Amino acid sequence: MENLALGVGAPAPLGASITADGVNFSLFSRSAHDVELLLFDRAEQIEPSRIVRLEPHRNRTYHYWHVFVPGIKAGQIYGFRVHGPLDPEQGLRFDGDKVLLDPYGRGLVLPDSYTRTAASRQGDNAATAMKSVVVDMSDYDWEGDKPVRRPSWQTVIYEMHVAGFTRNPNSGLDDHLRGSYAGFIEKIPYLSDLGVNAVELLPVFAFDPQDCPPGLINYWGYAPISFFAPHPAYSSRRDPLGPVNELRDLIKALHRAGIEVILDVVFNHTAEGNQDGPTLCFRGIDNLTYYILEENKSDYANFSGCGNTLNANHPIVRRMILDSLRYWVQEYHIDGFRFDLASILARDAQGRVLPNPPVLWDIESDPALAGVKLIAEAWDASGLYQVGSFVGDAWREWNGKFRDDVRDFIRGEPGTAGKMADRMLGSHQVYAHKRREAEQSINFVTSHDGFTLNDLVSYNEKHNLRNGESNRDGDNHNRSWNCGVEGPTDDPEIERLRIRQIKNFLTLTVMSLGMPMIVMGDEVRRTQLGNNNAYCLDDETVWFDWSLVEEHAEIHRFVQLLLSRRVLRNSVFEEKPLSLNELIQISGVQWHGTRLHQPDWSRSSHSFALCVENYEGSAFVYVAVNAYWEALDFELPTLDSDKQWHRWIDTSLPTPDDICLLDERKPVKNQHYQVGPRSVVLLVASTIVH
Repeated sequence: MENLALGVGAPAPLGASITADGVNFSLFSRSAHDVELLLFDRAEQIEPSRIVRLEPHRNRTYHYWHVFVPGIKAGQIYGFRVHGPLDPEQGLRFDGDKVLLDPYGRGLVLPDSYTRTAASRQGDNAATAMKSVVVDMSDYDWEGDKPVRRPSWQTVIYEMHVAGFTRNPNSGLDDHLRGSYAGFIEKIPYLSDLGVNAVELLPVFAFDPQDCPPGLINYWGYAPISFFAPHPAYSSRRDPLGPVNELRDLIKALHRAGIEVILDVVFNHTAEGNQDGPTLCFRGIDNLTYYILEENKSDYANFSGCGNTLNANHPIVRRMILDSLRYWVQEYHIDGFRFDLASILARDAQGRVLPNPPVLWDIESDPALAGVKLIAEAWDASGLYQVGSFVGDAWREWNGKFRDDVRDFIRGEPGTAGKMADRMLGSHQVYAHKRREAEQSINFVTSHDGFTLNDLVSYNEKHNLRNGESNRDGDNHNRSWNCGVEGPTDDPEIERLRIRQIKNFLTLTVMSLGMPMIVMGDEVRRTQLGNNNAYCLDDETVWFDWSLVEEHAEIHRFVQLLLSRRVLRNSVFEEKPLSLNELIQISGVQWHGTRLHQPDWSRSSHSFALCVENYEGSAFVYVAVNAYWEALDFELPTLDSDKQWHRWIDTSLPTPDDICLLDERKPVKNQHYQVGPRSVVLLVASTIVH
């Protein structure tokens, strides 16, 4: 490496900034005494090829350490050693032996010899440490690509895992492509054919795969160690810059297919864990700044349930979060973000809940993020629950109340009919006070966290023994029902009931007011064998099984047709964003029971019906929902003589009659309709078809 004269460098911008002559490095550390920049030729190099010592009197401005290194280019591997006091009782945890990642590093390499253990114990870990990579983001041809920015009322989200989508050997891909960004590209036609138009990707920020029980692997990725670098293991390329360009190739290909890209982002904690965890980055650079500490300062506050909590409302951390979001929008053309445990971002440095959290308002009001979908998981692991009360005007929310109430209603819990009716109309009781459009509610029944849809109707209890925690991990209150037998069965009656329940869940999720989300594989009955917390498994248990597309073609077809005509819902409620109050006012919503205009909201009720027409009287939808274990006979609303009810969906019927193409819809000749046990029926008037 040519040893050219170093430059003083500049404090801005943070991270490694490439120029024609070299690279400027800048790092924030308030309490460090000395900083060393380490340059490596290879990820597993035992000693750095060059060590650049930053002189406090020359290379420090305020709390920013900076240096300009001429002659180096994109692809350069680097890290830092940061020296300072080790005084845990004062919140200081410097370890000058550890190679540390750049908090603003745009790329990352993970050596094959990486061990989390080496970063947790005393001594030099250069050969086994993760390291940052200098990246030139201007060196890429986007070919005119722009974010899709689809209106929320038109959006259907498919939550999925980048690697798990194609990692199964039966995916039909070459071995080097399975589980990669490039392999994902090969399967985009499947998503288009299914009818989803937005993917919500489980974390693609670089994470620690060893942040899990011994002998297992962190599969989900909720163990971030960089907020700017893509996860390198998802790349089919092994060069340091490969993940950056391959992920951009994937995003560009999804956009060409008209599919938005939403990233699941984790700004609530890092993979460094609690006081016994490894020193990988933030802990060894400025522990007091980056983390919320307990009053004794030697322990970490744990509002995330993962060992530590980022100090998100500290000015330095706020800036990093905003810089990260802008970076992914501007340099990766991302369409939206889902914030894991977003309520943690409402806490101050003492863990108290702020009425107007600065970081959340910064995100909402940033002009670079205007038009980007912002989705909050509006709770944390310490009991803070903000569904319906999350701060701001632009945020959508994962509607946990929709999930819970739909599960309870479909399994036959008493006292849930009224709640279910409200969830179908956008959870008016939860969100109407905000005068927001219905799409503030992200409607879902399943997510990565918990049972798959197949397992929701197949298991009463979780079966998490493989996780190595004696089945103690995971939620104990799943609101599931196994339909009579725990796990797989050859009983045809139980199988028919499970299929019907799956269709019920899908129909109510997709046709309810709000933005629907379904989970990878639910459309083909993907199972995790009752594991409701499969974060640490990376095998066929969690991968998409491509053989199921044919095996469960009935459910796959049902989802395709359901998504293809979700426009029914919009035809009635107007194809423009309206507040929930406006929707209820302009659309003639009539509630019924088995008798017209006589809904039964009693605790013992398991059924209801509604009829909706637009204010012009040109579009009609009738929905009857029966969670009772016997068939019920429903009176149908009377239409004008030139109109007639036609059946579109009846989940009690075998395929292909369970859902019809609209031009093959079946006329209903009587003024009554028998809704089968545990079934959903949707009728449309003939004038609704365009």
